[in-house]
Amino acid sequence: MKISKASYKKELHELQVELVKLQRHIISNNARVLILFEGRDASGKDGLIKRITEHLSPRETRVVALGKPTELENHSWYFERYVSHLPADGEMVLFNRSWYNRAGVEKVMGFCTEEEYEIFMQTVNDFEHLLIRSGITLIKYYLDISRSEQSKRLTDRRKDPLTQWKISPIDTTAIKHWKDYSVARDEMFTRTHSADSPWIVVKTDNKEEARLNVIRDMLRRVESPEKKKHLEHPDRNIVYLYGTA
Repeated sequence: MKISKASYKKELHELQVELVKLQRHIISNNARVLILFEGRDASGKDGLIKRITEHLSPRETRVVALGKPTELENHSWYFERYVSHLPADGEMVLFNRSWYNRAGVEKVMGFCTEEEYEIFMQTVNDFEHLLIRSGITLIKYYLDISRSEQSKRLTDRRKDPLTQWKISPIDTTAIKHWKDYSVARDEMFTRTHSADSPWIVVKTDNKEEARLNVIRDMLRRVESPEKKKHLEHPDRNIVYLYGTA
């Protein structure tokens, strides 16, 4: 049953208070937290990130959404453009899409060669292991959505003058290449999911439930003594580790 608007607002407020406590702990302990948000077009990444960061300190919180790489970046080490955005001590960084563009959009749309794709897939686990070994807490979320819901949201996006900034040429191919994106996603999961750096899948057909449960999951994965433990229990029908559904 869909959550009521009043209940959603109340629960979101409670969870955002816990996020503020969590950030206070991150700052005081010079922790470094990096959260990647991947997923299909219109799966709700922007809205989710907005609710996570809404009441956090902008000095210690950064949202990174990189655009098309420059010519120089295209001829550099693939991960180089991302390294400069990694969290410093006491900072939380949220990537709205990340280096996994190469495993998704670039792979499906032919924006990279098969060799470039294969090099990425063979090296990304080592790259992430280095980040974790350096002390960064890395969390990877994949926001999934049904085909019918994606189609509805993309249509609504084109009609709403307040959301037309989200429209991109890639949107028009999202439905057309649905199966190709599914194959690329499954390959990405199979080859880049590990005990140290697991993929956490989020069902986002219900935006409100997805937002609440991702925040609950975040609170569970980043330790802080001030948190209310009873708020750290996400619905495992909505947020779950890859391979456990």
